[in-house]
Amino acid sequence: MSDLPFTMPPGPATTLASALDREGKIDRALEALGPLADRDVVAVGSGPAERARWAAAGARLTSVDKLSATGPKGAKGGEGEQGAKAEKSALAAGSADTIVTTWSAFRGVDPDELREADRVLRPDGRLLVVHDYGRDDVSRLRGELPEYGTWSRRNGPFLANGFRVRVIHCFWTFDSLEEAGGFLTEAFGAEGTSFADGLKRPRLSWNVAVYHRTRGGLIAGT
Repeated sequence: MSDLPFTMPPGPATTLASALDREGKIDRALEALGPLADRDVVAVGSGPAERARWAAAGARLTSVDKLSATGPKGAKGGEGEQGAKAEKSALAAGSADTIVTTWSAFRGVDPDELREADRVLRPDGRLLVVHDYGRDDVSRLRGELPEYGTWSRRNGPFLANGFRVRVIHCFWTFDSLEEAGGFLTEAFGAEGTSFADGLKRPRLSWNVAVYHRTRGGLIAGT
């Protein structure tokens, strides 16, 4: 589980972690679409920094690696709660007000996974799925990915299954052009160096999609 939208070596990963969405736009969108504060929240695939922020904002967290009816291994209780231990048991039916999945989880829509989300959520519970959206500087560096095309289409896996989408215009913000250039070279090689040469300020545009759905919505093919 990771706070980052994709995997990279430790050095650039540390730099990127400090650059992601310094304005806090993603967390504000999750609160508006959930909410998370004072709710029972299942965090799927989230990283420790994400969980710490959500717990500090008042979410009562259960963390799991993936959403599965077969009994995922997860740590129950809020981040920082003393005595929290890993368990291996299915999430109880009707136990969550909100499910939040980030980056590595819910890649597309599996009908069984969606049914499991509906089972775990309470009536009017909310499923929030966070992914890159594209049409930005970051997608120019990462190349063609399904999240940049098919996932956001009306007949794609999310919108065809009762989700709506909110696009958040975020940034990767670095302390200087030198830091941005060093990160881009280390993370993306020659292509990153070429991109850095064209930067006028130390930030990259980064659009993030929150696909959101209320429990019991449409499941395509059923």
